[in-house]
Amino acid sequence: MIRAARAFWLSSPGRGEIRDVALADPAEDEVLVRTLFSGVSRGTETLVFRGGVPRSQYTAMRAPFQEGDFPGPVKYGYLNVGVVEEGPADLVGRTVFCLYPHQTRYVVPAAAVTPVPERVPAARAVLAGTVETAVNALWDAAPLVGDRIAVVGGGMVGCSVAALLARFPGVRVQLVDADPGRAQVAEALGVGFAEPAAALGECDLVVHASATEQGLARSLELLAAEGTVVELSWYGDRRVALPLGEAFHSRRLTIRGSQVGTVSPARPGRTYADRLALALDLLADPALDALVTGECDFAELPDVLPRLASGEIPALCHRVRYPDDARPGTV
Repeated sequence: MIRAARAFWLSSPGRGEIRDVALADPAEDEVLVRTLFSGVSRGTETLVFRGGVPRSQYTAMRAPFQEGDFPGPVKYGYLNVGVVEEGPADLVGRTVFCLYPHQTRYVVPAAAVTPVPERVPAARAVLAGTVETAVNALWDAAPLVGDRIAVVGGGMVGCSVAALLARFPGVRVQLVDADPGRAQVAEALGVGFAEPAAALGECDLVVHASATEQGLARSLELLAAEGTVVELSWYGDRRVALPLGEAFHSRRLTIRGSQVGTVSPARPGRTYADRLALALDLLADPALDALVTGECDFAELPDVLPRLASGEIPALCHRVRYPDDARPGTV
């Protein structure tokens, strides 16, 4: 039996469409998942939508279940929560997270889905991929009790990092962003907030996630001597200039890259599955609902994504709802 599904495709930079797709029956080691929610990360995914992935990064930027190639046509995305309709008995009926694009139903290996803990609502679980990035960043950053920390860039990744740092004992955490509206999100996460000019300095650690040249320069300014900037931003095809003169050398500052594609070498015994399971467990905290700042129906994605990419719709994570049809269609 061939089942009918629908998927969102980037047909060309700046233009998306919904296409019909056909799904075969799942094999013995596969699952059929009906999507409940997916998430749009305004950083990476809108960069892909604009066609901003450098040719040299086409392979590195591929999502696990991507179809097509950059700059398009391409089916891209990695924040998907659904219900297993068919598959191994221990998974049928379970809510699961998968690094899958925006599609109403899909078939993947059973090993590619991670059960969502019962205490985590499906609507919040779309944040798992971004919280996983934050977990990896903090493994790389290794903050200590009592550290003075700034998170520069109040986007989805930066806010996820700040939310996890709020749980560390004795730390001073400040979210820094040029948008004063992010103060409300910071308050919900339990951390301080400042616009860049007013940010507290003498930081032991700065996590940079603004994806701007100005944000990275300000991150260096906020460091105490021997301090470290952990760079999470993805700049795509843009070049970035840095003020590496002045006090950079005399204060012995460090800039370190962190990227979720590799499990932090600081945790050599952990797997990708371990890291994702931890991220899902951390999503039991209702404060993280503050990271979901918009929602639309799946059918609206071709109209909504251009507005997200342009900034017309200001968003951290934009959540996508799927039709609640109980029975899969067939063709």
